[in-house]
Amino acid sequence: MQDAMVAYKVPGILDAVEKARAAKMPANDIINAMGDGMTEVGVLFERGKLFLPHVLSAAAGMTKAMEVLGEDLKAQGGAEAAKKASVVMGTVEGDVHDIGKSICSTMLQCAGFDVHDLGRDVPKQKFIDECNNGCTMCGMSALMTTTMTVQRDVIEMMKEAGIRDKVVVMVGGAPVTQSWCDKIGADVYGESASETVSKVKDL
Repeated sequence: MQDAMVAYKVPGILDAVEKARAAKMPANDIINAMGDGMTEVGVLFERGKLFLPHVLSAAAGMTKAMEVLGEDLKAQGGAEAAKKASVVMGTVEGDVHDIGKSICSTMLQCAGFDVHDLGRDVPKQKFIDECNNGCTMCGMSALMTTTMTVQRDVIEMMKEAGIRDKVVVMVGGAPVTQSWCDKIGADVYGESASETVSKVKDL
């Protein structure tokens, strides 16, 4: 399964999934194996060994496989149990860059999280609404210095709404640093998608 993910070809991934299903491998185990493979894809991407189209192809294969495996999980009655936590993800208001955020969302999904990806240019209130609707983690990406302040604004809105202590806040993006994360009171900073996912899994 991991080799198929790293090879990033959608037919190969789906073929590996079907072989695993035929061998009676539990859906959760298949998803975990794909998640490990996707983590490796992320690492190879960061090292310049794989490129963006390869990452997106691996993610597409994972998404297609999840359509089949989601049904298997429901049949086993384990769909809910399999989810680690609900995460809202989005690129903040005024910012339309979303490649890194999309990769992070896919990797979180591969790792067993229930991901609500709101896309890009997401209004501040939408993050709050998703947290009020049950998301216990919030990931915000900002790719410009002019929009990174929105991350701080959303955290302040969480405090005003009385939900800050119930939500793990993740921040990332090109201009974002650990010191910025500390300054605005966020919980997790990831320099890369795989680092972010690794830290969130530890939590």
